[in-house]
Amino acid sequence: MSEDPALFSLIDAMGKPCPMPLLMLKRALKARNQKIFLLKSSDPHSQTDVSRYCQLHQLKFEFKKISDTEYHYLIES
Repeated sequence: MSEDPALFSLIDAMGKPCPMPLLMLKRALKARNQKIFLLKSSDPHSQTDVSRYCQLHQLKFEFKKISDTEYHYLIES
């Protein structure tokens, strides 16, 4: 999957503690406005929440640690 901004909807959860990144992802998936989402999070625990949710719901996802305080998830529904 590519991080081309024309292909995805951005979910900016920077500065929001868990479980907010996951809740924001769920809300975006429910709206069904886009098939691909880029979730940006600053909470290190979001990796566990998002990866388990995607596996449980059979969603393709890629994880990228940008820094110690920034994590990106590219999720395809």
